[in-house]
Amino acid sequence: MGEWTDKLKGRVKETVGTATGDRELEAEGKKDSLKGAVKGKVEDAKRVIKDADDELKGRH
Repeated sequence: MGEWTDKLKGRVKETVGTATGDRELEAEGKKDSLKGAVKGKVEDAKRVIKDADDELKGRH
């Protein structure tokens, strides 16, 4: 799933888990949110590397 989908799914699970006292569901939601955040950081890093590579190619 995508970054935003994982974050949204995680927030929903976390909220429902908190509301119902289901600690397992709450933890699963936190895990999904973290997974989405990591995906976002990876995509940011890919973008930075690609931009740097494009800039270097343009110099030669």
